Amino acid sequence: MQFKIKTFGNAPDLGAIERTVGEVDPSAVIDIDAGGEVLRISTMIGDTELVSLINQAGYRMSLDHLERVPSECCGGCGG
Repeated sequence: MQFKIKTFGNAPDLGAIERTVGEVDPSAVIDIDAGGEVLRISTMIGDTELVSLINQAGYRMSLDHLERVPSECCGGCGG
């Protein structure tokens, strides 16, 4: 699943989120857009658990801030 979280100018600690989410889903991909406005996460973790993990990492947010993005995966790489 892919998610976007608008930061509203409050940039998260990307390393802390990567560590916390990575403990549950080591294959998760986490980054922030060039403008620092949108945190992007690709993971197998569900939305409720993801919000909980991000909060544990020190970035306060609620389920309302999470936008689920349709998958762009074609299945061709097998990943």
